[in-house]
Amino acid sequence: MASPVALRPRWGQPVTGIVSFFVFFFVAWIIWYIFTDPRGPVGSHPYPFTVYMAMMILVGLWQHMFMGDWPFHKLSQPARGIVETIFNLVLVWFVIHVVFYRILGLGFNFLSQLNLETLAAAGKTVMPEGVASTLKLEALTNPAARFGERAVVTFVLIGFFSYPYTTILFGKWPIRPSDLKQPEAGLAELGWCSMLTMFYFSILIVPFWGLIYGVLFGKSYALGLPWWGGIAGTPHVHWVFGWWEWAIIVLFMTPNVWRMKPWSLIKLPQPWKGFISLILTFLLGYILAWLCVKLAPAWLNMEEILKALPATDKGNPMRFFWYHAAEIAGFTLIPFLAWHHYFDDLAPGHDVDSWGNFWFRTIGVGILMVLNYSFYYYINFGGWGLGVEHMVHAHNAAGRIVGGESLIWNFWWIIPLLWNEWFFHKWPFYVHEH
Repeated sequence: MASPVALRPRWGQPVTGIVSFFVFFFVAWIIWYIFTDPRGPVGSHPYPFTVYMAMMILVGLWQHMFMGDWPFHKLSQPARGIVETIFNLVLVWFVIHVVFYRILGLGFNFLSQLNLETLAAAGKTVMPEGVASTLKLEALTNPAARFGERAVVTFVLIGFFSYPYTTILFGKWPIRPSDLKQPEAGLAELGWCSMLTMFYFSILIVPFWGLIYGVLFGKSYALGLPWWGGIAGTPHVHWVFGWWEWAIIVLFMTPNVWRMKPWSLIKLPQPWKGFISLILTFLLGYILAWLCVKLAPAWLNMEEILKALPATDKGNPMRFFWYHAAEIAGFTLIPFLAWHHYFDDLAPGHDVDSWGNFWFRTIGVGILMVLNYSFYYYINFGGWGLGVEHMVHAHNAAGRIVGGESLIWNFWWIIPLLWNEWFFHKWPFYVHEH
């Protein structure tokens, strides 16, 4: 007899998957138009709403993966999903405007948009006297800049990997196994993973802000400078974006369409299994990003790309290549998440966990990524569909691609899917099997 908590697709497969896919797409598209599309009523593209969108996902992860939806886990649907969503929005505001801007911002101005704007409005700059460049209020409030909000987003980028990997790769070690109940278990895991996040953030992100405030806006001896320039061909943080985003994809492919393969082959106990899986995940993520960087000229019109590069790149495409690698990774998000959560890892083989089906889904995600990429850039959905200004006015595909910003849409698009999975327990697309 089926478990009373087992779920089954309401209309069978693949109909349930198709219906849910289009529902999530149109919900995301409508909300995008309201809040972010420059043609919409709010028009916050790319900032400030991007920082809220990014933090919504991270805080949602804390609520679901760490806290087990406590204290709302006993509510029936859809009340539970609605309450958790409202609670998520309140927490997001608190984390951004209190934790980052008013607590961490006491020591780190670069993490507080509020502090930076206050300094600039008061006429105080971080430049020594006589330096021509100044930190102006207009530069900090321009939607294309907003350095404090961008700094918070870089923290969230690190957190997309550093918070969930202890659950996925380490089986929640060292918090589990234990007899801790909620909320103690969730808070312990949040504290442990926050320490790991600050470790990676200090090494991979802070040096870039040292470059921004220590070189472009004056001199700083307190913050380090990017150490990866010789490795990446650019000192920009987009090198981190490129391979870190691919590491995130490898991490989340593991419990989704890979169904814990290939790390399930490692028979060692924790934490050794986790350490080996973590190292291999980083290695595979870097290799995939490096391949994107090396192979991009095979399909891009490099003559047009070089013309479209900003003057600040001085003809060097490496910053663009590494960020574009991150964007390519982002186009896999909906394919593998929807395939797992709403198509139930559908594959032709009878054994859903077989290696044959593992490769079928992996190759399938790659094909869908190419189609998603082409739809966004070459059919120009980012322009006519989302109103991204540089894509609306670009004269060719190279101009659209160099401007980027597809990651914003791809993370935005997954929010309805994740909220339905995490908070609404797939209601109403799945029903309880009794």
